[in-house]
Amino acid sequence: MSNLKNKSLYLIPFLLFASPVLAHNVKTEGNVAATFHIEPNHNPKAGEASKAWFALTKPGGEVIPLDRCNCQLKITSNKQTIAQPTLKAISAEQYKGIPGAEVTFPQAGIYTLEISGTPKVDADEFNAFKFAYDVTVQAGAAPQSSPVAQVPTTTQPAETGWILPVTIGAIALAAGAWIMKRSVKN
Repeated sequence: MSNLKNKSLYLIPFLLFASPVLAHNVKTEGNVAATFHIEPNHNPKAGEASKAWFALTKPGGEVIPLDRCNCQLKITSNKQTIAQPTLKAISAEQYKGIPGAEVTFPQAGIYTLEISGTPKVDADEFNAFKFAYDVTVQAGAAPQSSPVAQVPTTTQPAETGWILPVTIGAIALAAGAWIMKRSVKN
């Protein structure tokens, strides 16, 4: 048993990096499930375009494409509707023809994206649905006052988004090596 335990420690670093982290929110209502995602990485920024998509499925995982659904998207802030973007059929991950929209949030804050729908044809056999997802929008690009491109006056720092994942990975590898070394001594 302890031999198996020692060998399983070798898998820890691989499991940390091999499993992709997916930031999806899944909800169900009746016989419809919705997987929601907003790009980039559920981290939209004010003044910058984000793509929101909704993978609608029936029991068994059958996708409900936009062309079979009377779907509407409403975006609210503080219980007031601020936009009703037109949904378009998009492909995202393994899903094809699902509802999606390009969204630009005007300022940082908490917004609610509400998707609702009914079948276009009774034979589609899914219930009417309504799903609401809260989205936290971070400060981002300031809205341009004119379409003229502005020249930056300072240089931007180098992209450092890789530092945290690499640091966590190094710590996990060091911890795994330390645990294996201690278990081999015992």
